[in-house]
Amino acid sequence: MVLKPAAAGHGIWFKRTDIELGNALIPAIYDVVERTPLCTRLVNDAHVSVSTVEHIMAALAGCGVHNALIEIDGPEVPIMDGSSVEFVRGIMAKGVRRQASPVLAYEVLMPITVSREGASASIVPAEGLEIEFHIDFEDDAIGNQTKALDMRNGSFARELCDSRTFCRRTDVEAMRENGLALGGTLDNAVVVQGDEVLTPGGFRHADEAVRHKMLDALGDLYLAGGPILGRFTGDKSGHSMTNTLLRKLFETPGAVRPVLCTPEQAARLPGQGLVRSEIPQVA
Repeated sequence: MVLKPAAAGHGIWFKRTDIELGNALIPAIYDVVERTPLCTRLVNDAHVSVSTVEHIMAALAGCGVHNALIEIDGPEVPIMDGSSVEFVRGIMAKGVRRQASPVLAYEVLMPITVSREGASASIVPAEGLEIEFHIDFEDDAIGNQTKALDMRNGSFARELCDSRTFCRRTDVEAMRENGLALGGTLDNAVVVQGDEVLTPGGFRHADEAVRHKMLDALGDLYLAGGPILGRFTGDKSGHSMTNTLLRKLFETPGAVRPVLCTPEQAARLPGQGLVRSEIPQVA
């Protein structure tokens, strides 16, 4: 996979370099998401897809990259270590160029909520992007966790980017049966069973599980087509529900509007003010 710069207004696109005939370009936008419970999959009008985009999308959002072409030679983004840290490290090593055009963001104007089977996701107006998440798992190794962050001032890179995918041992088997995480091992996911952490070294943070859910949410929300100005709250929700929330947000008249960010608004976006040497995870 190769991440290439793009002109202002380009947005984020994937290009399947292994596809020789037909449309190999896939836009990173919420309305081409194919509903899957275990990851986020984008499918273009030629039925060409790319799966597990949430970690690279989170890295782009968290580093303030608004325009890029991602060339990939297969149907799934590399899992790496199960987090976004390698993507963030690569982006920050090369640097991000500020473009002359104002950043296009989407300002939430009214509360929107979706819920299903005891889980919910909501978004309300806010000056910048804020994310709060709550999880509650029967497995004692994870249990009940809640965390909230204002996503400005590099908080993604400092707080979330190294938090890995977590799952039960049975989930790994289910993902492989569905053709996902084919490169997955105990080295790139935190695998638990009851009160036991099977991955060598255990968790990187005591609340790594909820941090990773916030990472996923940031990546999935970035499929709005630009940064969101709003406060997102997830309660035991996942990829599919975040996508349902985005669809409802953009389908509800008067719920959201595009804005060209003022310098003050741009300063509140994720990725602004990042200094590589100040972030131990990526330095």
